[in-house]
Amino acid sequence: MSHVFSDLRPASMTLDDAMRLCARGEQAGLRAIYDLEAPAMIGVAMRILRRRDLAEEAVHDCIVQVWRKAASFDAARGQARAWLYTVLRNRALNILRGERHNANTGDDDLLAMASDDETPEACVTRLSEEKALRHCLERLEPIRRNMIVLAYAQGLTHGELAGKLGLPLGTVKSTIRRSLAALKECMA
Repeated sequence: MSHVFSDLRPASMTLDDAMRLCARGEQAGLRAIYDLEAPAMIGVAMRILRRRDLAEEAVHDCIVQVWRKAASFDAARGQARAWLYTVLRNRALNILRGERHNANTGDDDLLAMASDDETPEACVTRLSEEKALRHCLERLEPIRRNMIVLAYAQGLTHGELAGKLGLPLGTVKSTIRRSLAALKECMA
């Protein structure tokens, strides 16, 4: 079966064909994915990140992840293009969060605190007294502060937070959204 796709040149290959090749570990599939989609992927990443260097980083990271995870793609659950752009979007958003985080803290204090054993309150306490972020976090109610720290310093998803705190997912999402808005206003 491999020989059927091996005879295809990347220019004549569909994204679905390329994904199947990639899932089998054939580099021609990965090359075809890149050739077929890289320009559009850069455009999507630019709309999210607003910087060419970060957009290129997101596309590169996405391509690496596609290479590693192509076997997990299930055509019965959706189109290859949708899966590819979901991977790209998630990577771009992670980069964006990292950029915003670095811009807001001014240093890597909060990243250094990302220990699973440390409580959110201990993370806030470790921030320097003069840091605006610490001041703004301390103004939040404890549950809201804990959600922000667990999500951004310890990397928990909204779903993981909901499970850990025993709250509905919608409540977690809206609380984080309101808390981030309050932090943004405070930091301004």
